Amino acid sequence: MAPRYAPSLRSRLVPLLLLLQLGFIAIYAFWTEIQSNVNPHGSNFSKIYPEFQDVHVTVILGFGFLSTFLVRYGFSASAFNLLVAVIATQWAIILNGIESFRGKIRLDLKSLVEAQMCTASVLISIGAVLGKTNPVHLILISLLEVSGFIFNKWVLQTVLNVQLLNSIMMLHIFGAFFGLMLAWILYRKGSEQGFEKEKYDHRSGSFSMLGTLFLWVFWPSFNSVLVDSGNPWRKFGAVCSTYLALAVSAVTAAALSVLSSPKGKLNLIHMQQCILAGGVAVGISMSVVHQPGDAMVIGFTAAIVSTVGHRYLKTQMLLAFQCHDTCAVLSTHGLPGLVGWLANLLLQIKDCDDHTTAIPIRFAVFHISTLLITMTNCLSMAIITGLLLKWDFWRTPKSKKCFDDQAFWEFPHLAVKK
Repeated sequence: MAPRYAPSLRSRLVPLLLLLQLGFIAIYAFWTEIQSNVNPHGSNFSKIYPEFQDVHVTVILGFGFLSTFLVRYGFSASAFNLLVAVIATQWAIILNGIESFRGKIRLDLKSLVEAQMCTASVLISIGAVLGKTNPVHLILISLLEVSGFIFNKWVLQTVLNVQLLNSIMMLHIFGAFFGLMLAWILYRKGSEQGFEKEKYDHRSGSFSMLGTLFLWVFWPSFNSVLVDSGNPWRKFGAVCSTYLALAVSAVTAAALSVLSSPKGKLNLIHMQQCILAGGVAVGISMSVVHQPGDAMVIGFTAAIVSTVGHRYLKTQMLLAFQCHDTCAVLSTHGLPGLVGWLANLLLQIKDCDDHTTAIPIRFAVFHISTLLITMTNCLSMAIITGLLLKWDFWRTPKSKKCFDDQAFWEFPHLAVKK
């Protein structure tokens, strides 16, 4: 007898994948072209390609391994991450090209980098619903969230004249709260008691730690890739600031993990995710971080907020708001992202030459508007996405099949021999 969930993959996933890919092929064949005219005074291939590689490793290996901590969901966490990433990147290139459409969508390394950074927002969001969805859900999330994120980027740049760097680096806040809203809409009764297979062990924790190491190593490139390459000192400053923020957050997260533990021991989840808080926070405030001390304070504050959030908020979110956040994206990306947003505002006010009250008020109104627009767009799109995913047509996995690779993957060594 065929597995119960096999028809879900055959009748839903296969047509969706093939139709999407054939549609992408048609669009790329007729409406895109590879940019051939290279400005000799601008960034050339040898300068941009290493940065593209770093972002590529961050998106594919970093986020892919980071989610493999679930003991029976390693295949799905890493492979579905790749599937979502490649689909979302293709879609983001098209949407970014339409935004600045000039006859044909031009492809270059910069457009690939921007598309992959938009994709990172999706990979953050799916962490909140990891293990409770099927591949069809994840593909729909990627298409809708990328659309919402690029629309939000366009609104910020058009209405508020926000720089490209600042608009894209809102991906942490956008992705975290998009995922939380999805988790709230897709909440399952009985989640307070925990899922039977939502566990991790030494081996799966080691693979997940490998993802953290990839992210930690390549995060300076991820934060600095959109900084103006015409100013090499500014890009170098972005790399240094990110490294210092990451270093401080790693030390702080380790200390607070031991301090908050009843037995005075390190917590693996804290070391996997909270040590990245400094990189998240300083990335959002990158445009105004000019001193190493500022970056270190941001990393220190973000690590405190993230570690405390990991220790206490995940359970409270589940009990008080019925929001089951699998990977604790609120504490990993959401709260550090808000710390970075606040640091951006405070540093702009600090560096302002005019100390009258009018300028700080203007900065505050501008940044609050940026946050409100981002939150409005991400929550609105998440509500639309969540309501679509609740449709029974997509064959949502039953609770006893959550966090289990056997619902989607072949395991020949487990087959019953007759």
